[in-house]
Amino acid sequence: MNNTEMNNKFFRRLIERYLEGETTADELKLLVNYYESFQKENEWVEALGPEHVIKERMLVNILEAIKDDEEIKQPKVISIFRSAYVKYAVAASILAFVAIYTFINNGTGSIVQEDAIVNTSIEVGTNKAVLTREDGSNITLEKGEQLAFDNLESNGEELVYTNKEPASKAIAYNYLTIPRGGQFFVKLSDGTQVWLNSESKLKYPVAFVDGEKRMVELLYGEAYFDVSPSTAHKGSKFMVTNNNHEIEVLGTEFNVKAYSNESNITTTLVEGKVNVKYQDEDHILLPNQQSVLDRSNNIITFNEVDVFHEISWKEGIFSFNNKTLKDIMMVLSRWYDFNVEFKNKAVENELFVGTLGKDEKIENILKNLKDLGIINKYEFHEKNISVE
Repeated sequence: MNNTEMNNKFFRRLIERYLEGETTADELKLLVNYYESFQKENEWVEALGPEHVIKERMLVNILEAIKDDEEIKQPKVISIFRSAYVKYAVAASILAFVAIYTFINNGTGSIVQEDAIVNTSIEVGTNKAVLTREDGSNITLEKGEQLAFDNLESNGEELVYTNKEPASKAIAYNYLTIPRGGQFFVKLSDGTQVWLNSESKLKYPVAFVDGEKRMVELLYGEAYFDVSPSTAHKGSKFMVTNNNHEIEVLGTEFNVKAYSNESNITTTLVEGKVNVKYQDEDHILLPNQQSVLDRSNNIITFNEVDVFHEISWKEGIFSFNNKTLKDIMMVLSRWYDFNVEFKNKAVENELFVGTLGKDEKIENILKNLKDLGIINKYEFHEKNISVE
């Protein structure tokens, strides 16, 4: 499954969730932005469903649902919604979303069109990684850089392995390291697809031994896996490990988050089934379930979640559901590669509900936080940002 098919699948899931009455306010606003830009730039795509039904419900019902949702929010929750050049593929066509500079706060809309003029070296993240080969050599992968060896190739935006020859018992490993300010996609030799988020590192075999367990290690960071089924590999199971935390794949798609500077390891199942193994105990996850291992006390808990918020990062979107500003700035700091200091500790715990395009400039995000009264002041010092 290529990126176009994955994006198509992601957007169609939003449509299905809306028709079933299961969408969140975040998802509703994405659909509104889609509708508005779509009417200006494109003809209707039949694959989305009946045109009159979708249009009418998106134009009327969605806006009403958004208004109703925000009116019942707790006062401490501040809603900020913004889309920016997010691209989806629908029915094999890529539809460019226009930037909608609309923020909705307490049910009313305000337009922000002015960009903050800031002298800063902080750039929007991009596709980049460092490949460490079995001989220890390091190769930088970035847009525009071509790479080709016997069993792998890269166009600078993704890395693809081929399974020309099954591995012998002596397995050779590669490492893919994603720096702060980066992301990357890798297709393993068995056909498994992996999206890696900023500040992540994956260890994996160059080729898998036919009939034996297919094991990879997420050393740190975040990764989304779409696993090639065991039926295509003589029953060979697929395993993802992180220290003594193991995930045995019984289905296909799931997200693992295990950053070294965060105490929790979270595994979120999107489709299929996985078995989370910890301290000799097995825990089966079903779709829309998440396991959370707190490494500080070795306690593992399980929750029902809206997977949209957990996996939107791979679709070019940051989606936050009642996250503190401190948590959000941590996420943004990885993507934009900056350090943040809160001079006013009180704003750290402000709650945020909303979505941001990953190609939005950091100065625009901070300016709008200031315009909405969430923060009073922000300053840039090279790759450092102070907030108060």
